[in-house]
Amino acid sequence: MSTLQSYGWNEHFLHHFNSSLYQDAEPARVLSIQGFKHLLITEAGPLEAQLSGALIHSRSPEEYPKVGDWVLVKRYDEAGIIIETLPRINELSRKAPGSESSRQVLAANIDAAFIVQGLDRDYNLMRLQRYMQQLALCNIQPIVLLNKADLVADPEVFRQEVVALGYDCPVILTSAMDETLQEEWVSRYLMPECTYIMLGSSGVGKSTLLNSLLGYKRQEEGATSTANNKGRHTTTTRHLFLLSNGSMIIDAPGMREFGITAEDGGEGILHPLIEELAPLCRFGDCTHQHEPGCAIVSAVQNGSLPELVYRSYVKLLREQYHFQTNEMDKRRIERQHGKITRQASKHRKDWKY
Repeated sequence: MSTLQSYGWNEHFLHHFNSSLYQDAEPARVLSIQGFKHLLITEAGPLEAQLSGALIHSRSPEEYPKVGDWVLVKRYDEAGIIIETLPRINELSRKAPGSESSRQVLAANIDAAFIVQGLDRDYNLMRLQRYMQQLALCNIQPIVLLNKADLVADPEVFRQEVVALGYDCPVILTSAMDETLQEEWVSRYLMPECTYIMLGSSGVGKSTLLNSLLGYKRQEEGATSTANNKGRHTTTTRHLFLLSNGSMIIDAPGMREFGITAEDGGEGILHPLIEELAPLCRFGDCTHQHEPGCAIVSAVQNGSLPELVYRSYVKLLREQYHFQTNEMDKRRIERQHGKITRQASKHRKDWKY
């Protein structure tokens, strides 16, 4: 197997490479990004590269290469210049922290995402549903990892609570301190030539789990702050690692915010239990909030639909609507600005100044 194939090179990327205008460039995958420096893996091995000026000025920031992207690079001495990004299979995004409607792409070309929660303090079903919904919008399979199962008396109770939310995904109890538990889910869910990402808040044990998967201590595990009972950041950048079993995993920094976006072509907030009941509503355009004859509201009232699922659904739906509204306003302003700029340019040309 070639180096590129071991890092996930497949027919999708080969097709786009063969149809690109840059046949004299070589394909590479982005392993990490630190400032302007991109660490790539090529067929010949690792290579440091920077973005070309043409790429920077012709793309929006969310279209710049991210960890997991496949790019085309040209070598100059010991460094490289990235001149193109091959079309993505998918991309993991969130609402950019602190913004109203900007989207931040975190990584690309991901087969599945591990949502890690620690049973010692981080366990939060509302936050878990937020991750689930955004992954569904991004067309990425979720896998829930309930870590630190050795620190609670009956971890199965927590697992059943997550299962009861109704999402069609694996829910795994594990502990980075228990090799047997680790080996069980690793052998089942980490497949060769597939790319995974670990998501979760700081202090849930992602770094400890990664060190266990790598077989060596890449970084120090962070302690939980005694002042606010929140985890400290031990991962500051995303990095793609090739594991000994041939799978790849991206370790992401702990995220305090994971805002919902509105993906192009997406169908909005989806939930298996709500999708199952929605056809029973009296009105086809039911918003599932105040209409008479709503099967969703009735299910909440009679207890067949968990109230937590419904509250999370409504909250995320309103958040997504807010994101869409601000995005529409931003595009309208950009169109107006473009029109004014064109008019000003024409005016200068007409009056020759």
